[in-house]
Amino acid sequence: MTPTDRPRLAVRSPADLIAAVPYLLGFHPADSVVVVALRGRQVVFAARGDLPGPGADPRPHARHLADVITRQGTESATVIGYGPAARVTGAVDAVGEALDAAGLVVLDALRVTDGRWWSYLCVEPDCCPPDGTPYDATASEVSAAAVFAGQVALPDRAALTAQVAPFDGPVRVAMRRATVRARGRLAGLTEESTETALVGGRSVRSAGVAAIRTAFRRHRRGERLGDDEVAWLSVLLTQLPVRDHAWERTDGRDGDISLWTDVLRRAEPELIAAPGSLLAFAAWRAGYGALAAVALERVLASHPDYSLALLLDDLLRRGVPPSELDGWPAVGFPGVVRRRARRRHPRRRE
Repeated sequence: MTPTDRPRLAVRSPADLIAAVPYLLGFHPADSVVVVALRGRQVVFAARGDLPGPGADPRPHARHLADVITRQGTESATVIGYGPAARVTGAVDAVGEALDAAGLVVLDALRVTDGRWWSYLCVEPDCCPPDGTPYDATASEVSAAAVFAGQVALPDRAALTAQVAPFDGPVRVAMRRATVRARGRLAGLTEESTETALVGGRSVRSAGVAAIRTAFRRHRRGERLGDDEVAWLSVLLTQLPVRDHAWERTDGRDGDISLWTDVLRRAEPELIAAPGSLLAFAAWRAGYGALAAVALERVLASHPDYSLALLLDDLLRRGVPPSELDGWPAVGFPGVVRRRARRRHPRRRE
């Protein structure tokens, strides 16, 4: 399940809402159930989950989706299932019932299959014919408004995952060599200052602060870091004082997302935990829940016990809205999330 909190889009019809969903999620969903939450007529939040497998009980996941949606303080919601009727109907019904039990108004329940949509709640053949209603998302004013606002809808979730995948070929060879040099540089720094890297001595932290300051400044000017700079930063981020310094200075700015995406994709596999978690935090703060999710999936696949990744995984799972951290870092992190993150959660499907 991936929540997302993106710029508001006005919708006037089911077709408009269907056109908005890919821009709310960041990709075109398939075999999915999506809940779109509204305040008045404004779309303010969307959450997506996989359709249940054959024979699976859809109710537990439906209740979880309803909990995430009610946490956003919304008034109403529409449920949309993407896929064949045999798989969609039970899931959409279960989510609708869970939302109703939570006190939200269910405006509509839709199925989208092969370029047509059906309503489970409308029985008027004039507006909801039994063979479905064709739609063209590219012709929608909602799509045009989303594109104008700079929002992107990738073809599918795999395309989103590719945006955080490691670079290969010559880039990987160059980064491996740069990382060897960076490790040697760190060892030399700790030897000269008689400090150990494990405790994050003063010289190591000073080097980390300088590297982070340079990285943010360069990326906010649209400049890309060199291989040695990325390697040095990724090595320094293994030190918790350095990682936390970077975390406190990371928000949802485009430059922050760009920086941590680049470092994640170029860092050696054993060094991705910190930059991947920082990317997830920046993406969540910006309302890109799906991007945050795929970044965390990559981190947790190889570093399943990394505390910051587990904390953010819990945050996404529970649908904590980015607004809870308005004023970051002065406001601190939600304590309830910190406490829950101490327990290992089973991996989410999304």
